[in-house]
Amino acid sequence: MIDIALIALAYLLGSISAAIIVCKAMGLPDPRTEGSGNPGATNVLRVGGKKAAAITLFADMLKGLVPVLIAKYGFHVDELILALVGLAAFLGHLYPVFFGFKGGKGVATMLGVLLGFSWWVGLATAATWLFMAKVFKVSSLSALVATALAPVYVLLIMQSTDIAMFTIGMTAMLFWRHRSNIQNLLSGKEGKIGKR
Repeated sequence: MIDIALIALAYLLGSISAAIIVCKAMGLPDPRTEGSGNPGATNVLRVGGKKAAAITLFADMLKGLVPVLIAKYGFHVDELILALVGLAAFLGHLYPVFFGFKGGKGVATMLGVLLGFSWWVGLATAATWLFMAKVFKVSSLSALVATALAPVYVLLIMQSTDIAMFTIGMTAMLFWRHRSNIQNLLSGKEGKIGKR
């Protein structure tokens, strides 16, 4: 019962849309109706600026990190349950029950989950994103490369096939959510970071 409760709590926490709440609190346009229409930190940067985007990014990351840390250190669950808790938080962001199951693309929340699995895995993934963003200045490309490498980092650092398989699943869903970005990347039409 505790395992089920942890998974359910993770999904509900993941379902809280930081982008929508932050924009409303700061008197900014609804990110679902402006910019790319995606309720995530990158679009909040477009419609509301750096401060709103930073708050959104941090909050989206926390909702992936917190439930994993609670499950890992508060209840000492096994790796399978830990992976399911992380996946539930990620799915909550993608398909939030509080916002008609229309959520963001999951980059920051997945990073939070990875940090919960292992600080080193999360930091390696974040460093990959930052390197790609610095070189190419394209958020979606940075996210795609970083999350594609995340399962490799899990295998190398954690040596856990269970966690790696769930990380592959999250990466696959993240790629699916970025399918329009991938089309834009292939056609050379994807926008740069910070460009309105």
